[in-house]
Parts: sequence; structure tokens; C-alpha cells
Amino acid sequence: MNARRDGRNNRVALFDGIEEGGIRASSLYSTSSHEIDEHDNEQALEGLQDRVNLLKRLSGDINEEVDSHNRMLDRMGNDMDSSRGVLSGTMDKFKMVFETKSSRRMFSLVASFVVLFLIIYYLTRKGNLSKA
Repeated sequence: MNARRDGRNNRVALFDGIEEGGIRASSLYSTSSHEIDEHDNEQALEGLQDRVNLLKRLSGDINEEVDSHNRMLDRMGNDMDSSRGVLSGTMDKFKMVFETKSSRRMFSLVASFVVLFLIIYYLTRKGNLSKA
């Protein structure tokens, strides 16, 4: 019961001076409280201005970051296009080499030497491992 009375007193104190349809003039409300409210409003306004400036700087930083990433992606796209051009030129030359019969013979000869070299290397390596 005591807690209920305290809650009612708090509500009365909170809503003291408010009547139906408007605010009742109170004897406690004076010029000094008006100046305090003005000061509080100015502080709140300054705080909002600081937040707006911070958001403006952040959005500017985000814009710069997005622009730098777009430039980097454009450079990567250009590099990929040039790589694609080089690769396609290499593939065209490779196809040209395999189209002629003499080139096929040359390729088979080089491939045979490479395979023979790998076999000899493997055998000598295996022989050295078994002696150790």
C-alpha cells in the first residue's frame, strides 16, 4: 500500500502543472528555469550538430573508400582483359603448331626426350636410394 502511494505521488509530481487542454502556469516556473531550458536546448542542438558532422565525415570516408574500390576493380578488369588477350594469342599459336604435321613430329620428339630423361632420372635416383 505504501508503494502504491509513493507511485501516485511520483505521478502527481511528474504531471504537476498539466491540465486538460494545456499547461497550467505554475509558480515554480520562472525566468531562470526558462533560461535553463534554453541552455539545455542549445547543448542538445550542439550535440546534434556534432553527430551530423560525424555522420557527414563518415559518409565522405565511405564514399572515398567505394571510389577507391571501384578504381581497383576497374584496373583488375582491365588486367583480366589484357590477360585474356595474351592467353588467346598463345592458344592460337599453340593450335597453329599442332596443325602442321612437321610440328607434331617435333613435339613428339621433344616429349619422348622429356619422358626418357624422367625415366633415367627416376632409375638413377632409385639406385642411389637403395645403396644408402
